[in-house]
Amino acid sequence: MTSVTRLRQARLGRPPVALIVPAAIAALLLVVPMVTLIADTPWSDFADQVTSRAVGEALWLTVLASAFTVVLCLLLGTPLAWVLARVAFPGRSLLRAAVLVPLVLPPVVAGVALVTALGRTGFIGRPLYDGFGITIPYTTTAVVIAHTFVSLPFYVLAVEGALRSAGEEYDAVAATLGADRWTTFRRVTLPLAMPGVLAGAALAWARSLGEFGATITFAGNYPGTTQTMPLLIYTQLQSDPLVARTVSMVLLIVSIGVLALLRNRWLTRP
Repeated sequence: MTSVTRLRQARLGRPPVALIVPAAIAALLLVVPMVTLIADTPWSDFADQVTSRAVGEALWLTVLASAFTVVLCLLLGTPLAWVLARVAFPGRSLLRAAVLVPLVLPPVVAGVALVTALGRTGFIGRPLYDGFGITIPYTTTAVVIAHTFVSLPFYVLAVEGALRSAGEEYDAVAATLGADRWTTFRRVTLPLAMPGVLAGAALAWARSLGEFGATITFAGNYPGTTQTMPLLIYTQLQSDPLVARTVSMVLLIVSIGVLALLRNRWLTRP
């Protein structure tokens, strides 16, 4: 704390107890479970359990699915965020609301929605199955789709916010210099929004790592095919809680790593 900050705090007076007490309870609610998880993890068997075949398969599938999810968010979510931030059209507010619905949608409901759309008898799934024999549910592809469905809104929200913060003034200047909208997007808009793109990609990746409900509903829980780390934790929690704690610790370490990557965005503000 700098001297200026200390002086400002002294002028404001003591923090009221009515705020400090609930703040402390909230902090304990967030910190204590993570501390107990770290303390209860069987560290003596940590290496053996992490290197087991089941954990290895689940970890590889989780990494693969999250990587594809980020790529799809970049390829699909960036244009969508640009449209929402830069193009005025009837129904834009409605489209933005629809895009953000998965943020508040229960994960199981998201899985059911994917089944109704892409299942063998679904709106899109039936033509795929009847015409090409393609079945999406209960495959690794279904895992990637489920992860993308729940992660894409986080990415779009972050990138759209970055685009709006940058403003359209630079786009207008580029247009007066003869640049078309595609050139302006590549050379001006996207570089200015790059911090939001990186933050959105990190958020989408983190959300993908922790996805459970939509995946188990739409893709199932088959080891080596659709069983990701959260699904493995759910399975092991019923048969071997110690292994579940170990696998949970792996995801906690990864989550802390994601937060560390975003430290300049979230942890350096006064």
